[in-house]
Amino acid sequence: MRKNKIVLLSALVACALLAGCNDEKKDSVTIEFMHSSVEQERQAVIGKLIERFEQENPGIKVKQVPVEEDAYNTKVTTLARSGALPEIIEISHDYAKVMDKEQLLDREAIQGVITTLGDSAFYDGVLRIVRTEDAKAWTGVPISAWIQGIWYKKSALANAGLQPPRDWDSLLAAAGALNDPAHKKYGIALPTAESVMTEQAFSQFALSNNANVFDASGAVTIDTPQMAQALTFYQALAKDTMPGSNNVMEIKDAFMNGAAPMAIYSTYILPAVYSEGDPQDLGFVVPNQKSPAVYGMITSLTLTAGQTEAETDAAKKFVVFMEQAQNAADWVLMSPGAALPVIRAVSDTPSYKDNPVIKAFGELPAQLIAQYPNVQVFGSVGDKNFTRMGDITGSGALNAMVNNVTVGNKDVNATLAQSQTRIAELAAQ
Repeated sequence: MRKNKIVLLSALVACALLAGCNDEKKDSVTIEFMHSSVEQERQAVIGKLIERFEQENPGIKVKQVPVEEDAYNTKVTTLARSGALPEIIEISHDYAKVMDKEQLLDREAIQGVITTLGDSAFYDGVLRIVRTEDAKAWTGVPISAWIQGIWYKKSALANAGLQPPRDWDSLLAAAGALNDPAHKKYGIALPTAESVMTEQAFSQFALSNNANVFDASGAVTIDTPQMAQALTFYQALAKDTMPGSNNVMEIKDAFMNGAAPMAIYSTYILPAVYSEGDPQDLGFVVPNQKSPAVYGMITSLTLTAGQTEAETDAAKKFVVFMEQAQNAADWVLMSPGAALPVIRAVSDTPSYKDNPVIKAFGELPAQLIAQYPNVQVFGSVGDKNFTRMGDITGSGALNAMVNNVTVGNKDVNATLAQSQTRIAELAAQ
């Protein structure tokens, strides 16, 4: 009889242990994090962040899904159609508009994370860029950014007796004074190719003149006097740049090899200047006519729709974790100087302040961050970010418009009239 009791007790203990294992399995959840960091060293950084998160949240597993940037949009579309979107996706504010239009984002979950963090956690001007079209929600939780403007070599301008450009007129005058095409020296390296970089660069001049793709009611406003002034100026400025269609590599090479002492480029020029040039000789200004206009790209961690409650809760915890000062600093420092922090507390972390790239540029990183309130992008009017802008950028209509008048030397007014018709048709779809 005693032996039977022992067997029964063992069976009950085993059953209890098995039930406990089943409960543990039931309570655990695995979520996916899709990002564009395909480089092994960056995946290692993200892997360490995930490891820290999992240690703090033992019931949650996070799986990395690295995807090449060129294949990103296609991958999102494919996964959305199959109902297999990762719970968390790293995304630009441009493409986030497209995802919001397709109702692929969990607005409520994103709102929950931003509420947890508090608006004041972000630098002024950042959240405005990720507003939805109805201005009632956000398309993601910002984690980093890069901005674009006019870079110049202080010594080159000083040697020519020039002050840093303050507005359109002084920029055009400086570019003209520095231009010497007979000796393959040019006043400014300016984007003119049929590429998204050209649209971004031109947008700064247009927006600084109060010219936008849409007005507050959503009507297309390409063929306007303000846009004509901006396009005419850009056409004139292009006469002081390298011949042909200039894109990312041509701009960077001309600035770095001394062919052009000024260039329109993003903060991704900083790592090159750090390794190949003189960080203290680098200056930065922004196009300024009626107002200063900085082009900026906000990178967010967004939460997708269609997930289970447990998956969404786990995803929200992970994004909140990633937005904490040290974790966000680790993220930003995967591209020191090129990627800027959007969380205020990051700039005070020792790892950010003591990073050799950040230290080499002195006050410049802080000056760049201070430009967030001046960030303006096509399709953003007040607190509205029109989702149709993503389709217009994707069509290439705007960069073709700029290419036509710079490389093609077409008439500005005729080009604007044609572009108005084409973009109005795209916006109506």
